Amino acid sequence: MTRSLTCAAVQMRSTTDVATNRDAFETLVRAAASKGAGYVQTPEMTGLIQKNRAALMESIFAQDDDPIVSSAGRLSKELSVWLHVGSTPIDRGDGKVANRAFLFAPDGTLRVSYDKIHMFDVDLDNGESWRESAIYEPGDRAVTADIGKACLGLAICYDVRFPDIFRRQALAGAEILTTPAAFTRQTGEAHWHVLLRARAVENGAFVVSAAQGGTHEDGRETYGHSMIIDPWGRILAEKDDDEPGVIIAEIDLEQVAEARGKIPNLKNIRPFNLVDAQ
Repeated sequence: MTRSLTCAAVQMRSTTDVATNRDAFETLVRAAASKGAGYVQTPEMTGLIQKNRAALMESIFAQDDDPIVSSAGRLSKELSVWLHVGSTPIDRGDGKVANRAFLFAPDGTLRVSYDKIHMFDVDLDNGESWRESAIYEPGDRAVTADIGKACLGLAICYDVRFPDIFRRQALAGAEILTTPAAFTRQTGEAHWHVLLRARAVENGAFVVSAAQGGTHEDGRETYGHSMIIDPWGRILAEKDDDEPGVIIAEIDLEQVAEARGKIPNLKNIRPFNLVDAQ
C-alpha cells in the first residue's frame, strides 16, 4: 500500500513585530491546509527577525508565553495538521536565547522541540558579519519524530552544512529531513540548491525546506526559494523567488526505500581510521 503525505513549505518575510508575523503565519498556514497539506513547515525565525540584541531581548517571550507557540498549538488542532514551526526565538531566562523549532501534532499537542545546534558565526565577502553565538545558546541534541506516516528529522538553517546530523537521523529511520532557514541572499545564491539536494541524495530521503525571503525590516536580505526535494535529488516544488507564499507537493514515502535500495550507502558504511602520512 502506498504511503503518501502532502507536504507544504511556507515562505515568509518576517518583520521586527511579533504580532505582524503571527498574523502572516496564521494566514499562510491556513492557505497551506486549504490546499490539502497534512504536514506544514514554516521557516527559521517565523516569529521575529531582529538582529539588534537589545531590541530582540525586549521583544521575545518564554516558551509558555510565546504567541507563535500558542498559535501553532491552536492551529494544528483546528486544521488537523502536523505543524512544524521552523524556529522562533525563545527567551531561556538566563540572558541567552534559544533558536527553537516546534512540532505540533494534529491534536494540538507539542510533540517535540529542537534547538539549533550550529551557530552562524561567519564573515562574508560582501562585508556581512554574523555572530549568532553572541546571542543564541546552541542545542546539543539532534531530534527525530514519528509523524504517523513517516519519521521526520529536525534541523535549522546553518545545520545543513553539517551532514552528520542528517546521516544520524537517516540511520535512525528518518525519511523526511527538514532545514527551515533564513539563508542570506549571498550564501543562498551560491549554495542553497546544492546543499539541500546533497542532503537528500546522500541519505535517500525527502528534504523539506521553508525559507525566509526578501529584504527585512532589520536590514538583512534572505534568499527565499523554499523547496521540497525527493530522495533522488529531484526538486518536486520550489518557490522560485523571495516572496511570501506556499509551495506544496504530495510525496510518495515508498520512494525512500526505493532510493536506499538502489544506492545502499547507509548499509555500506564502514569504520575507518584517519592516518597522518607526514
